[in-house]
Amino acid sequence: MMRRLALLLAVGLAVPAIAEEMTRFPASEHERTTLTIRAAADLDAMAPLIRDYQLLYPDVTVVYHEYITADLFGEVAAACAAGRSTSAADVVISSSVDHLVKLANDGCARSHRSIETARQPDWAAWRNEVFGFTTEPAVIAYRPDLVPREDLPRSRVELVDLLRRKPAAYAGHIGSYDITLSGIGYLFAVYDARAAATYGRLVEAFGRANLRVRCCTGDLIADLAAGRIVIGYNLLGSYVYGAMRRGARLGVVVPRDYTLVLSRAAWRR
Repeated sequence: MMRRLALLLAVGLAVPAIAEEMTRFPASEHERTTLTIRAAADLDAMAPLIRDYQLLYPDVTVVYHEYITADLFGEVAAACAAGRSTSAADVVISSSVDHLVKLANDGCARSHRSIETARQPDWAAWRNEVFGFTTEPAVIAYRPDLVPREDLPRSRVELVDLLRRKPAAYAGHIGSYDITLSGIGYLFAVYDARAAATYGRLVEAFGRANLRVRCCTGDLIADLAAGRIVIGYNLLGSYVYGAMRRGARLGVVVPRDYTLVLSRAAWRR
């Protein structure tokens, strides 16, 4: 029976910082105000949400700054430590529970109550400071044209067995997150270690297979699309499904032993 492990995440803090990438969504009507978002979320995933928001508020310009999770945490933590809790961001979004709940517990976040937050289930909110707004499974993504059907792993045990049976075929062709750069990758690894008796064998198998690591889901999907890897482990399902809708030749396995589920979240100033 599949076991779902729900990960509550998110927080927000207005933080003056230099983001890796900045994109501006101009107001379609006379600009009344600007909403500044700093987020560890790929723009491709967030842009439709931003545009839908602007349909409701056409006089708001949205400025979106994109980070990787570790850099966003560093900027927010530094701003909080320096007492810069108000300034150049209205919303902060991330997927790294350990980072963001720590910031909230350290007093860096602000309480927010509204009709919308009152409707949220208890598991999707923390102290009226962090609010989950997505449900995203972590999946095994693969290239169906490069992974034979008989090799397709449906669980972590099957993935370990595959890498042991066919080390030459898959060496250097398995990918996952660099947990030194990716907060969500680190968090998934922590929950894997707690949930799976096979975690030690999984790590050993990845080491023998020369696991290719990347900071971000988008980079891993690009590696899959280019054939540099043929299996991606613990990728965010929402990004994989999005790539498939855009025509990427990918397949998805929701692991049948257990599935980690991410709830991305945000805080509003």
